Amino acid sequence: MKIQNSFKWLLPAFLAFCGLKADAQQIDLGARGGISIPNLSSGGSDNNPLNTGYKSRLGPEFGIFGEYHVSKLFSIEAMINFSGQGGKKSGLQAVPVPADKAAALPPGTLYLYNDIKSEAKFNYLMVPILAKFGWDLGHSPLRLYVDAGPFVGFLLNAKQVISGTSATYLDPAGTVLIAPAMKLDQTVDIKDQLHKVNVGVAANVGLAYQFGRNNIFIEGGGNYGFLNIQKGTANGKNNIGAGTVVLGYAYRIKK
Repeated sequence: MKIQNSFKWLLPAFLAFCGLKADAQQIDLGARGGISIPNLSSGGSDNNPLNTGYKSRLGPEFGIFGEYHVSKLFSIEAMINFSGQGGKKSGLQAVPVPADKAAALPPGTLYLYNDIKSEAKFNYLMVPILAKFGWDLGHSPLRLYVDAGPFVGFLLNAKQVISGTSATYLDPAGTVLIAPAMKLDQTVDIKDQLHKVNVGVAANVGLAYQFGRNNIFIEGGGNYGFLNIQKGTANGKNNIGAGTVVLGYAYRIKK
């Protein structure tokens, strides 16, 4: 009973704090698209050279959304986004020892080294639910907003794309040659090595131009996944994350 009484007071207090009005209900539907600038972070939790050294790559970012306006200040936005994730690295880097070569190598050899380009390309379907605050800029048609909230991401596909011609070395400094230069181009499907679901947070800041029931907007933001993407530890531990820049359009279906 005490808990119920507390909620009776907490909800009106929260609504009053946010300036919410029940009669201000409006609904927008829209689409957005742009670029994702993802990277893979290793967190420094282990010394596995397979998961370190990644830099940002470019990927797609697009989707649809619905926005429910609770008040002039506050709204709830739900999205379904296609999001490019991953990272890339180049230069002398570690590669797993092929099973058929392990017996011929010194005992305890875990990695070999090639001078190559390697790109991890992951695509996710992300479903964020965002709390959004917006402010009209005076009497102009411009509106500034910020939003943030959790997302659930579903892995659609994952590939490791390797390219380059290189000799193979036993050490990371490239001083012990064990095989002559050869072309190493290949694309490996690694989806089965990764968890199919991730959770994290997303946030954006944007500027919208409003005209009638329409608005167009530009926003920049980012997302970060809380869970390690690898199922095991053989390839290290990485987290996904990306910066995003998008353009979008929304139409108010209920006013």
